[in-house]
Amino acid sequence: MMFELPAEITDYLAELDSFIEAEIKPIEQRDDNIRFFDHRRENSRTDWDNGGLPTEEWEDLLREMRRVADAAGHYRFALPKEFGGKDGSNLAMAAIRHHLAHKGLGLHNDLQNESSIVGNLVQPLLVRDFGTEEQKRDLIPGMLDGTIRWSFGLTEEAHGSDATWMETRAVRETRDGVDGWLINGEKMWTTGSHVATHCMVFARHSGEDGSPKGIGCFIVPYGTEGFTIGEYLWTFNMPTDHPKIALNNVWIPADSILGDLDYGLACAQGFVHENRIRQAASSLGAAQYCIDEAVKYAGERKPFGKPLSVNQAIQFPLVELQTDAEMLRLLIWKTAAEMDSMPKPDVAKYLSDKVSMCNYKANRLVCEAADTAMQVHGGIGYSRHKPFEHIYRHHRRYRITEGSEEIQMRKVAGHLFGFMGPGKRA
Repeated sequence: MMFELPAEITDYLAELDSFIEAEIKPIEQRDDNIRFFDHRRENSRTDWDNGGLPTEEWEDLLREMRRVADAAGHYRFALPKEFGGKDGSNLAMAAIRHHLAHKGLGLHNDLQNESSIVGNLVQPLLVRDFGTEEQKRDLIPGMLDGTIRWSFGLTEEAHGSDATWMETRAVRETRDGVDGWLINGEKMWTTGSHVATHCMVFARHSGEDGSPKGIGCFIVPYGTEGFTIGEYLWTFNMPTDHPKIALNNVWIPADSILGDLDYGLACAQGFVHENRIRQAASSLGAAQYCIDEAVKYAGERKPFGKPLSVNQAIQFPLVELQTDAEMLRLLIWKTAAEMDSMPKPDVAKYLSDKVSMCNYKANRLVCEAADTAMQVHGGIGYSRHKPFEHIYRHHRRYRITEGSEEIQMRKVAGHLFGFMGPGKRA
């Protein structure tokens, strides 16, 4: 069986390339904006005197890129037509993410900020799928124009992957005749809090620790009394927009709940498979960039009078990486195409293990490829004048944040040994 990307996808990739050259590259080259992508990138992006937050100039540049991409009809590609999108498929989004990451660093696709000319815009879809009619009316338009931005309050300092053991609590409380909820607890890694307008706060209101039942998804506006942004945690790749959050007697009205009160974690899992396959494709694209650059340099660099590429010590590590990349690319395309062929509940039943395979292998591969590219390039590879250190530092987080690779391997094992899958419970 041969598998090739459909012509409509490859044609669209070519259209994106033309758009990047005509519209995005000129912005990138203007006013020394290249400082955000060359060896000065980390320093240019980071306001070291303001908690390590992104500089305003950097975020202004990203906002301009998104406006230009949206005006050209690319930014909302993955959204349904009702939201101004093009009903982009999972296969198309995987191919696009791979293609853009394979091009290397640039304004067209900077995943450190989850920012791309083709956005991964799942929040309007979460409200569409889980929200009330009033929530859809009040929130989705703002999400589409950028005036409403949500952060994600799931992880706690003492509870990461074990989300069902969270300590944040919500109890019913009526104020001035209005039914509502009083929330107390803390969250961390609430990315984007410096610009967010609302936070999806997951809190237990009933049930036992360890049970998925009894956890709700509460929509808390920033600025609500008792909702406090704390320390922004500095990370391996700066700038940071990942603070701790404290909730001390935070009260919200009863209609500020997204989805099923007892199964709010379904909102957290609503687009996990789509996110993971897209992110796997992005990591693979970045890995392929590193491999290609290392192969090119090995052919050009001539220590001791001959190219590095004639040495098996150079050849074999790159052969291993390229072999893994070729096999993984086919699995990603196949899995994404299968996702497009079935409803979301069936994806969770029949493809969850394949998505996890793609994700953890791609995230591991890009780290190995970046490290190998550094080694092949020698001293200049270790410097910030090459992008490999940035690629490594950025993609290294996905081995933790997109569902740690251990959790994803556990999911694969659950399917493999019959603990998960159709008719099974984890």
